[in-house]
Amino acid sequence: MKQLECTILGQGYLLGCPEGCEEQMRAAVELVDREMSAIRDAGRVKARERMAVLAALNIAFKSVQTQHENALAAARAAEQAASAAVATAPDAAASDEEVDRLIDRIDSVLSSHGHLP
Repeated sequence: MKQLECTILGQGYLLGCPEGCEEQMRAAVELVDREMSAIRDAGRVKARERMAVLAALNIAFKSVQTQHENALAAARAAEQAASAAVATAPDAAASDEEVDRLIDRIDSVLSSHGHLP
């Protein structure tokens, strides 16, 4: 685990970060800092702890909202794919008729060659 120094709302932190994930951790720190700064700049909340909780809730809400939107988009895509598959599937009755005609032709050919009684 790598140590990463960062600053959130003017205060320094030393964070543990998995190897190779430094860029993602810096992006997360930037997001938290931006959210907390927006709450501070709005002037309604003074306590750092409350700012952190509100920032975490804002970020979590956006994440849940994005997951929900992605799930809806995936469901719509699956529904459209299923509709397309049904629309392109051959009609079962027509397929049965084609199979019957093919069997009749095979019977006809075989009987004309003396292979069927």
